[in-house]
Amino acid sequence: MNGYISYAEATAGQADALAAAIPHIESQVEALAAEGALGEVGPLFLGIGASLAAAAPAVWHLRERGITAWRLDAGDTPLPLATGDHPVIAVSQSGRSSETIAALDTIPASLRYGVVNTAPSPIADIANHLVGLGSIPDSYASTIGYTATVVAVSMLSEAWAGGKIDPAWHDFAALFRETETMLAPQIDRAAELIATAPSLDFVGAGPSTGSAEAGALLFREVARIPASAMGTRRYLHGAMESAGEGAHVLFGGERESRVAHTLSEAGHRVVLVTTDDVESSDHLEVVRLPPASSNALAVLEALFLQGLVARVADTRGVAIEEFVFHNDDIKVESGAAQ
Repeated sequence: MNGYISYAEATAGQADALAAAIPHIESQVEALAAEGALGEVGPLFLGIGASLAAAAPAVWHLRERGITAWRLDAGDTPLPLATGDHPVIAVSQSGRSSETIAALDTIPASLRYGVVNTAPSPIADIANHLVGLGSIPDSYASTIGYTATVVAVSMLSEAWAGGKIDPAWHDFAALFRETETMLAPQIDRAAELIATAPSLDFVGAGPSTGSAEAGALLFREVARIPASAMGTRRYLHGAMESAGEGAHVLFGGERESRVAHTLSEAGHRVVLVTTDDVESSDHLEVVRLPPASSNALAVLEALFLQGLVARVADTRGVAIEEFVFHNDDIKVESGAAQ
């Protein structure tokens, strides 16, 4: 990727960028399958931050297919990485995440896979099997880089162990555009409800746990609101008790709807993102997404989050392009243009 583009520019061109990226990604995944690189032994997805969140729906999909799979935070494990015979898919949009590189570099070369936006890059250089997004221009707080990464790891999960890539991806860019238009008024109402909240809880069911994680990170980065993320079941085991003055963004179905109503009826501000037929009420704004596979739905959930955080940041007077802190040890320098 050659430099960064503005958040507004990245989101405005996201549908077109996905339309170009999807067939590019699909051809690479199909080539890996054809050469026998997507075998019977399930993969471990390795990443940090948004890249780790992006892998959640892929892991869920693989497990639904009966294939052992999991994801690991690259900063939370001693090295060398102990994964046995499992292939390791390093996910890093820049290809320069220092923790991910360090972990991937400790396993046999034959087990090293990579999903990156930027190539060449350090991860692209050491991965034995690579899926590149195409060095898509992206915003500093990642937008298209994140959604295209979700597409890439999702296609890998669908094609793994003799599976087939969902043909619905061929029409996904059109669905994305339609959803973008449909979401505009819903985003305005949701932003109005939560914009003044001092903190946010993001909660997701199953494959939407990644959307909760990505949402919390995005709101910390872009709107500078303290935010936490967790799966629904963990949220119910005590964490929900400190609802306080904060607002809540939930992703899911029937159980999340029940949580949303419990919170809103107690006077807490709630946004429920769902494909179910649920009505908004006092303190509860329901955002309806079109039916889609769990993999595709994760991209549409990200679309909603990107629009919501932009509106909230604008309301709070926060400049999206400005980050407060810069750390010099989280990215490895590369000879490639960044």
